[in-house]
Amino acid sequence: MLNNKTILITGGTGSFGHHFVDYVLANYKPKKLIIYSRDEFKQFNMQNRYKENSDVLRFFIGDVRDGGRLRMAMKGVDYVIHAAALKQVPACEYNPNEAILTNINGAMNVINASLEAGVKKVVALSTDKAVNPINLYGGTKLVSDKLFCAANAYSGEGGTVFSVVRYGNVAGSRGSVIPFFQNIIDNGGKELPITDFRMTRFWISLEQGVELVIKALEESSGGETFISKIPSFKITDLAEAMLPGCEKKEVGIREGEKLHEIMITREDSLHTYEYEKHYIIYPHYNWWRDRDIVPGGKLVAPEFEYSSGTNTEWLSVEQLREKLLTDLDEH
Repeated sequence: MLNNKTILITGGTGSFGHHFVDYVLANYKPKKLIIYSRDEFKQFNMQNRYKENSDVLRFFIGDVRDGGRLRMAMKGVDYVIHAAALKQVPACEYNPNEAILTNINGAMNVINASLEAGVKKVVALSTDKAVNPINLYGGTKLVSDKLFCAANAYSGEGGTVFSVVRYGNVAGSRGSVIPFFQNIIDNGGKELPITDFRMTRFWISLEQGVELVIKALEESSGGETFISKIPSFKITDLAEAMLPGCEKKEVGIREGEKLHEIMITREDSLHTYEYEKHYIIYPHYNWWRDRDIVPGGKLVAPEFEYSSGTNTEWLSVEQLREKLLTDLDEH
């Protein structure tokens, strides 16, 4: 599917971008991979890492806030992966205007540039925090998701196809609790702070995140939200896996933080289909056609909810320890 195709990744110098490039180079023969981001130093480092692939990789300095630059970068592009965003919850709370400019206005710029350039498909990365948001970051990503799904109404028959993939914090990435715990351990700490002993999270690796994006590129008809089936874990079990026998101190839940991640709400269950390894929330617009439902799935039960707190698959302390040794090698 990606052979001899040109793919542009916004925010492409992040953890996801690196792994996406690795995956595509290992499994396809793309014509060009365009890394679009605003950090020249990260681009310099990435160029050095992929010296042997300089014939394929291209680097564009640019911000998703700059619609003109996006339109220039997207000329001749077949697929766009939109990974750029302001993601730190406290930073977005303190700088709300900046979060809106990047996460909402930037999303509109990506949509408009993709439509103008005749891009075949666009996949936007979302987050569990966009589901029933309680912080500004989640609010901006909810609006972004709605924009990408609704954009299909403007592309017309045979035009650009927009879809969304949703997952929580990727294990070991920036914002994950794992590097935070590891820093304490590396500095000789014997006690790990837990915001709430009841807290649960989903575990998703970068590999799974990339595979979900590839699936969205392959299967999307427009307006779908793709969610992987992944295991849950308790934060207390993660602490035990990282530092056996450690003291655990409950420090109180932080502003904008949830006890459990929710990927699919009860309201979304009316339009959600379950497949072997993932779920798809189909759009609820008058332009949506039932014939675009991917075969092989079944409608979930009414009021179904996909939450890390009520998940059917859980990781034990031993399984977490194993995943810390395997999945995090990706980073």
